[in-house]
Amino acid sequence: MVAPLLQLSDIALTFGGAPLLGGVELVVSEGERLCLVGRNGSGKSTLLKIAAGLTEPDRGERILRSGATLRYLPQEPDISGFPTTRAYVEAGLGPADDVFAANRILERLGLAGEENPAKLSGGEARRAAIARVLAPSPDILLLDEPTNHLDLLTIEWLEDELKNWRGALVLISHDRRFLTNLSRSTLWLDRGNVRRIDSGFASFEGWRDEVLAEEEREDHKLDRKLAAEADWLRYGVTARRKRNVRRLEALLQLRQVRRERSGPTGAVAITLAEAARTGSLVIEAKGLCKSFTDKSFADKSFADKSFGGRPIVRDFSLRVARGDRIGIVGPNGSGKTTLLNMLTGGLAPDAGSVKLAANLQIARLDQFRAELDPDTRLADALTGGGSDTINVGGGSRHVISYLQDFLFAPEQARTPLRALSGGERGRLMLARALARPANLLVL
Repeated sequence: MVAPLLQLSDIALTFGGAPLLGGVELVVSEGERLCLVGRNGSGKSTLLKIAAGLTEPDRGERILRSGATLRYLPQEPDISGFPTTRAYVEAGLGPADDVFAANRILERLGLAGEENPAKLSGGEARRAAIARVLAPSPDILLLDEPTNHLDLLTIEWLEDELKNWRGALVLISHDRRFLTNLSRSTLWLDRGNVRRIDSGFASFEGWRDEVLAEEEREDHKLDRKLAAEADWLRYGVTARRKRNVRRLEALLQLRQVRRERSGPTGAVAITLAEAARTGSLVIEAKGLCKSFTDKSFADKSFADKSFGGRPIVRDFSLRVARGDRIGIVGPNGSGKTTLLNMLTGGLAPDAGSVKLAANLQIARLDQFRAELDPDTRLADALTGGGSDTINVGGGSRHVISYLQDFLFAPEQARTPLRALSGGERGRLMLARALARPANLLVL
């Protein structure tokens, strides 16, 4: 029998005083296509880091088959410290790996190899990181949110590339179509443990609902038995009899079992605090023109203003009416965020005009999330510090209560933002954006 490529046994980890993983088992065999799913903050990224050998668990064993090669794509890759994208990708190659293959993958991802990593857009940096893990053709690929910041064409290219991948794949993604098309087995990380179904993501939700329904039935049976035993105890048991002593011990054990059976996490309770209605016309843009001298600035923060070069938009006009739902699509670095900043008044065009409704109030989720100080505590990120309440929709709410609407536990209120998962940071940004009344939502 061939040994698995990678095996995790009895993996346990406590994070911030709370158990995150409890006795997790994971086996990755040759050619497997596994998707790892679970709630934000359930430990998916942490488990992938343990699998990659980058995080040490409190307990358990990691065994990588002798001679097997592994590459890991983190959710937020660090590509700094390299003069070019080619140097960054080649630094991930082993002695026997093909340098020319690395250059070919860079080219297929639309990168010349001479780009300065410090000046890349989010999508361009992600493509460089993908090239770095694909170039060595490892036996195991561990990918954490590989489609983040990618444009549609690059996502489709990556999907085709991974469909033909000969090695094993473990994938975390919020892209449901991507998961459905690539996975053959599903790992569900739930309340510290991993369950596995040998079917792809398309079968996951039906299977998960069956598991939770069976849990609910078992909990109901357990509750009824506990109630019956509590009645027996209440109505005059003689504890000195040996038979009753054993029954009392069994009752105490039953109560312990029930305490340890934690229920599933609920759903986010989102309430949109709507501001006063705008007029029928929300935004009117006429003849917009915008250029940047360096294409790497196109989709970065609009604090960088270099004009007179590559056109982002030319003679662009648009009317946005109340109730419209508009998607902006295009290749990475084409200027989607720049266009959005102009349309919402955050960046002046080189030519043309933008007129906003008089009472327009914007709630915005920024892809870079630069405004979040990693050392700020979760509650302070909402209140600004010095208060236990937050103004939500014009009324005052306790910050703990509001955090719970977004599935944060009360004990997380004092957690620094650097300890949050990517999904948890996304929920925090959503909580911040939706707290204030708005009549335009920009994502």
